[in-house]
Amino acid sequence: MLAQVAATSPQPQLEARAVHLWRGEKHLLRGVSFALYSGELLQVVGPNGVGKTSLLRCVAGLLPTESGEIVWQGQQLPDGRDEFHRKLAYLAHVNGLKSDLTALENLRFGVSIRRAVTTEELRETLQLLHVEACADLPVRALSAGQKRRVALARIMLTRAALWILDEPITNLDKAGIALFEARIAEHMRTGGMILTAAHQLLLQGQPGVRTLELR
Repeated sequence: MLAQVAATSPQPQLEARAVHLWRGEKHLLRGVSFALYSGELLQVVGPNGVGKTSLLRCVAGLLPTESGEIVWQGQQLPDGRDEFHRKLAYLAHVNGLKSDLTALENLRFGVSIRRAVTTEELRETLQLLHVEACADLPVRALSAGQKRRVALARIMLTRAALWILDEPITNLDKAGIALFEARIAEHMRTGGMILTAAHQLLLQGQPGVRTLELR
């Protein structure tokens, strides 16, 4: 199963080559292949239970495959895994936030293990997603949509080239989706890449946006 539409740059940055995965007796991923190029968004679509999340976890190195290859910048993983993980930001279906910490504390903790970051930068990113008023509130006090925006702010702040996002717009309203689409477009414009599992497609019809259907 190959992703549709021609590539936008001469060499792929990320490839999956004939990836197979079993879950018990179920052959979940059946020779899945794709290539992702700089400045692209690839959205993995298909019905529930078809393996969208499992594919993302395989690519991120969180789930071993039975066979096939994951290749980053021409190098087969796990060779070069440390460098790959430095370029990767992963967001699961859950937000991964600590309820007793404030939004600002969560971001500082999550980002500072990757790079130095200032409080001003953290607040500016929350402002981009219109949750700056939540900065000093404990996460347990936030709505589901606000929590998701904080989690997405963490991804943005890592400055990772590759974002792997499992249903990133879960719990977002239309305004929140529009805000995040703008951030995705900016990431793509600067050469960043995004791999998502999606029920609702983002940036439909825009250049560099492709889908990979699992069945």
